[in-house]
Amino acid sequence: MVGFNKIILIGNLTRNPELRYTPSGTPVANFGLAVNRRFRQADDQKEEVCYVDIVVFGKQAEHCGQYLSKGDGAIVDGRLQQRRWETEDGQRRSKHEVAAQSVTFLPKKQSHANESGGGEEEYSHDHPYESEEYA
Repeated sequence: MVGFNKIILIGNLTRNPELRYTPSGTPVANFGLAVNRRFRQADDQKEEVCYVDIVVFGKQAEHCGQYLSKGDGAIVDGRLQQRRWETEDGQRRSKHEVAAQSVTFLPKKQSHANESGGGEEEYSHDHPYESEEYA
């Protein structure tokens, strides 16, 4: 049977992206994404949060490291992968993460004063970088 592995997440970064380079020079960025789910249970409105680790490679990784920061919104399109390794003391470890194929930056929130003098949050569409799809 042929498998299918595709995931799309919309959420907010839980930490600043960590940008590093492989020995061959390939950029790699890691960050956490919090994805909220709201639902009704009986008469109560509930919310749960799923925390997901994201890894992104290449030029897209450099752009994430440069333009994203904790709290920013992003759309991540990628695939689920399991990473396995062995610790120095011989213990086997594994973890699931999303390998991003594209990361779309959501507009940053900015505070603007409305006519009555109070503050009002609006989204700014003046982000310096529109993400490209990484293949």
